[in-house]
Amino acid sequence: MGDLNAEVEIDNIGYEDIMGRYELGERNKNGEKFVNLCVFNKLVIGGTIFPHKRIHKATWISPDHTTENQIDHICINKKIRGTMEGVRTRRGADVASDHHLVVANLKLKLSKNWRTGQIALQRFNTAVLRDTNKFNEFKIALNNRFQALQDLLKEEETSMEDN
Repeated sequence: MGDLNAEVEIDNIGYEDIMGRYELGERNKNGEKFVNLCVFNKLVIGGTIFPHKRIHKATWISPDHTTENQIDHICINKKIRGTMEGVRTRRGADVASDHHLVVANLKLKLSKNWRTGQIALQRFNTAVLRDTNKFNEFKIALNNRFQALQDLLKEEETSMEDN
């Protein structure tokens, strides 16, 4: 979502539906605004749901390596909360910042949306080809069509050679 510098703390009493209990730090002013934003828009704070080691939760570490904070977050709509499988930081990613990259794993089930008027895949009745007479007729018709295409291709080749 972005660099909000929002700490949302472990105490999630009253906010159980939008955040879990796995957070670093104490809630600050930006954290309070961020939590209210999530409540208003029915979002879940992904980084607070999943238990991870401290180094996989910290999104910012001070230059002297004494302070670690989880101030960057990924949010997802409450309706699709079950698709999120994990949120953690990737410390080795070179993102030209003093913040670590925050990554979420999602598991989506995609379904095809049919448009109105769209025709489904056409199925062919191959049982008709079991009759040897029908099979031979089909074979001859197919050969005639391919022969016409081959003749057309040969004409194109000869006209290109002449030019």
